[in-house]
Amino acid sequence: MSDAYLYAAARTPFGRFNGALAGVRPDDLAATALSGLLDRAPDLDHAAVGDVVWGNANGAGEDNRDVGRMAVLLAGLPVSVPATTVNRLCGSSLDAAIAASRTLESGDADVVVAGGVESMTRAPWVLPKPDRAFPAGHVTAVSTTLGWRLVNPVMPKEWTVSLGECNELLQEKFSISRERQDAFAVRSHRLAARAWDEGFYDDLVLPVDGLARDEGIRPDTDPGKLAALKPSFRPDGTITAGNASPLSDGASAVLLGTAAAADRIGLDPVARIAGRGVHAVEPQMFGYAPVEAAEKALRRAGIGWSDVGAVELNEAFAVQSLACVDAWGIDPEIVNTRGGAIAIGHPLGASGGRLLATLAKVLRERRERWGVAAICIGVGQALAVVLENVTGEVSGR
Repeated sequence: MSDAYLYAAARTPFGRFNGALAGVRPDDLAATALSGLLDRAPDLDHAAVGDVVWGNANGAGEDNRDVGRMAVLLAGLPVSVPATTVNRLCGSSLDAAIAASRTLESGDADVVVAGGVESMTRAPWVLPKPDRAFPAGHVTAVSTTLGWRLVNPVMPKEWTVSLGECNELLQEKFSISRERQDAFAVRSHRLAARAWDEGFYDDLVLPVDGLARDEGIRPDTDPGKLAALKPSFRPDGTITAGNASPLSDGASAVLLGTAAAADRIGLDPVARIAGRGVHAVEPQMFGYAPVEAAEKALRRAGIGWSDVGAVELNEAFAVQSLACVDAWGIDPEIVNTRGGAIAIGHPLGASGGRLLATLAKVLRERRERWGVAAICIGVGQALAVVLENVTGEVSGR
């Protein structure tokens, strides 16, 4: 079997809900990320791309009809390049990269693109079909932006509470204070702003419609401002709009290939996909699921936490991020050193690709060998990937 390597990455800026990218269709966002990624490999014949695996969580609007294939066509790739769209909710683009890595390892292709897209702004309202034609009563339109909709009445009530309530339950279980959550959020904004100011994201992010930076970052955020925000889900709760990730729009993409494909791609690989993990728990405890997903990925890579020099953990909520970091027993300072989703944003189907791209670059920057990307997923799941820095620029563990 061949190993799977990451060669290049690109993403759009992540826009705020109803923000700068509100007018951009998700299939166009996907095509932009795909085109921008392939521009990083000018020697690659696009017809040599064996498959495109694309993540998308909602798929109820302009991202319907296999948005991965729409991206291929809109980006002007040869019509011979196939594509599929996968849906593992928040983990969709990380799942896409995992599926792509398996394609490479099995020998079914030498070059595969993985990525994902979400426009939460443009997610439509939907109407359920009636049980019979022309009912006389009113019908309620349901938002597809986030969370449960059209819930099966057989589903246990405790499984279908809101994402915010799920994390209030997690807060109760692990006694993670509002103050810790707010401090974690402040750190996310400050590190993301610093990363942009230092040019870290310049070669990873493609300007779109005049937006050149992630739109949700607030460098002036401080504990006092966050402490003044009202709880969002319980009158006496701890989760606010300030210590949770915002609704977002954006797309991401990564170029994966075998070692033998380096000449065709025209680039040297930067990281090897060394381990993968998927895990599931009770739906209301979804925020804690990355704990075991990462443990599985580490075991499959043959390493432990003492070997890991960088972690990219998607910050769906500060409380679940802190619960995971506490459970792993790792140094919090190696986690999300260039900011996280609370500041950068969390366009559901695109976040996994962002994590991989950032992790690969952080490993090179910090000269670390091993890193973990992990993401929690609604309805009780999580994914994790271990990357190995293969650039030769390694000085640590």
